[in-house]
Amino acid sequence: MADNDRSLVSRGADQFLSDVARHPPARTNADRARLVFSMDATLSRQPTWDQAMQLQSDMFESTRALGGLSVQLCYFRGFNEFHASPWCDDPARLRTEMSSVACRGGFTQIARLLRHIADLATDARAAVFVGDAMEENADELCHLAGQLGLRNVKLFVFQEGSDPSVAQTFTQMASLSGGAYAPFDANSASQLRDLLSAAAVYAAGGKAALSRLIQSSEIKRLTQQVR
Repeated sequence: MADNDRSLVSRGADQFLSDVARHPPARTNADRARLVFSMDATLSRQPTWDQAMQLQSDMFESTRALGGLSVQLCYFRGFNEFHASPWCDDPARLRTEMSSVACRGGFTQIARLLRHIADLATDARAAVFVGDAMEENADELCHLAGQLGLRNVKLFVFQEGSDPSVAQTFTQMASLSGGAYAPFDANSASQLRDLLSAAAVYAAGGKAALSRLIQSSEIKRLTQQVR
């Protein structure tokens, strides 16, 4: 990874922590927190999909002291294929579902995903999207992200790589929803793990919980080291 790309990843992860800490808590009642965990499952995504499958249990574990987490897995792939799982509070069950998925070639369907998340506004107050490409109309995606913001659904967008045109749209999407954006290096499993855990902790416990995570998480050391 080039030095400039490493610097971009470092600045992006730092900005993610800074942005997300400013937002109000996503959890508003005593029920188990709910988080939409969505991924681009087009063909180029298989290595990161496999990585996320191994790491997703850390999202659940990081929220255990905050009352736990319920996750809905969403993905798009192939020709017009979109999937949304039932809500799941068992990491083993979620891993089993992810292990049955093979990434398939196709165009991104981020707009379809955002519309689905908007329909869940009464159930979830935060959503994670992990992807590396954007093949749709940027203005439409930003409009839909803004609609999420009006529904108080925070969008946390994690971009694999550093494609500048993708970064520009993903950053605006996150900002318009009131959420946050960060790039990550696909070769660093710990970085993706910490980003996912940070989003999950925020969904479960809000600003105060995230502040405690910032003080103790590997993500702080990681962002200081990546240059």
